[in-house]
Amino acid sequence: MKVVILAGGFGTRISEETIIKPKPMIEIGDKPILWHIMKIYSHYGFNDFIVCLGYKGHYIKEWFNDYFLHNSDVTFDLENNTVDFHKSRSENWKVTLVDTGLNTMTGGRINRIKDYVGNETFMMTYGDGLGNIDINKLIDFHKKHKGVATVTSIFPEGRFGTMLVDGNHNVTAFSEKTDNKNRVSGGFFVLEPEIFDYLEGDDTFFEKEPLEMLAKSNKLKSFHHDDFWKPMDTLHDKSRLEEMWNKGNAPWKIWK
Repeated sequence: MKVVILAGGFGTRISEETIIKPKPMIEIGDKPILWHIMKIYSHYGFNDFIVCLGYKGHYIKEWFNDYFLHNSDVTFDLENNTVDFHKSRSENWKVTLVDTGLNTMTGGRINRIKDYVGNETFMMTYGDGLGNIDINKLIDFHKKHKGVATVTSIFPEGRFGTMLVDGNHNVTAFSEKTDNKNRVSGGFFVLEPEIFDYLEGDDTFFEKEPLEMLAKSNKLKSFHHDDFWKPMDTLHDKSRLEEMWNKGNAPWKIWK
């Protein structure tokens, strides 16, 4: 199953960092948050990624282009113009980097990678949120409930619009009002190819009409995650995540 990661936004709320790099490339420890997200999926055996690029997408392309080199011992034979790699510490990932436009909205970005996904179930998340999500349980839940889309829902920190969820895990409505009683989207979606029927063009906000239409028809399910989840929206968020990582207390680090 392929994993789609949205990595094309401007990241204006953390512009102190994004002035020089795209938000998913802001580092936690010595690795971009994008790498941390991919490691979560990879832990469960999902290693085929499609990354939707936009703002400063070349930065992400260059980072992956150099990844194998930077994670290997290497011998440069300048006289014979050869390069030998030794003891690679790289990942067993297949990464497709797709330019989905500078100003394209989230739904539009997903729509643009339709040909790379094919007619199969896939996963999708945002390039700025971390959590110790049990991906296998998420997928099992999605298969059991047979919706078009499953969203991982969490309890908010206090600045997100909320979702209303009924006793059968159906997402029934969305609200701009923020509280700590209703759940919010934490990303980490599972999507059926039917999702593309709800995406009309580059101006489509995935979080608006597509999800609202699915909710009205009981085709959007909520996978409840009550453990760690945190976005990186501000420098304060970045500092908190980096502090956890540096202290060896990063709940999202489920890999060895």
